[in-house]
Amino acid sequence: MSGCGCSHGTVFEGLSAGYRRVLWVVIALNATMFAVELTAGLAAQSMALKADALDFLGDSLTYAVSLWVIGRPLRWRATAALAKGISLAVMGTAVLAMTLWRVFVLGQPDEFVMGGVGALAFAVNVASALLLLRYRNGDANVRSVWLCSRNDAIGNLAVIAAALAVGATASAWPDLVVAAIMAGLFLSSATRIVRQAMGELRSTGSAPAAETA
Repeated sequence: MSGCGCSHGTVFEGLSAGYRRVLWVVIALNATMFAVELTAGLAAQSMALKADALDFLGDSLTYAVSLWVIGRPLRWRATAALAKGISLAVMGTAVLAMTLWRVFVLGQPDEFVMGGVGALAFAVNVASALLLLRYRNGDANVRSVWLCSRNDAIGNLAVIAAALAVGATASAWPDLVVAAIMAGLFLSSATRIVRQAMGELRSTGSAPAAETA
């Protein structure tokens, strides 16, 4: 029996009290950071912070869905993962669109707020990723949670780097570039989640035929 509560050859589906507890903690952390980063992003006029705040909100909602579908049929779990993948794609597209719009309304963000809040967000996401590390190889529903937390920590490092670059160059461009990179990260993760979810949905569709063959 492995740490995730599943034997070799069996895909972990989240059926673990420990995993549920971890999800509740991660949901609380993400919801708190959404409020903190949105406030800071508005105050600092930082697109990167606003993009990251939006990501925290999306994660809070999708993790709650992940928690709700645990123990339900594979089709339910795969459909939930598919919805999460699509929502990530929508967020990525929205952030990219806002970033392109901001290019024409440039204003230098506050690098000190960006850096400080980015560091706090990084610490939260690293903690979340470490809590979820042992559950990273589960089904599409479980794996999507791990991918989101891991990618968020990478995104936070980019926000911190952007803050340093904004201060060094006295320009808003580093902030905009990082926001665009984060949008690309959202879209990349969305593609991966959607592919795995679609594969699981196809497998549920072929199951009855296999049984009657």
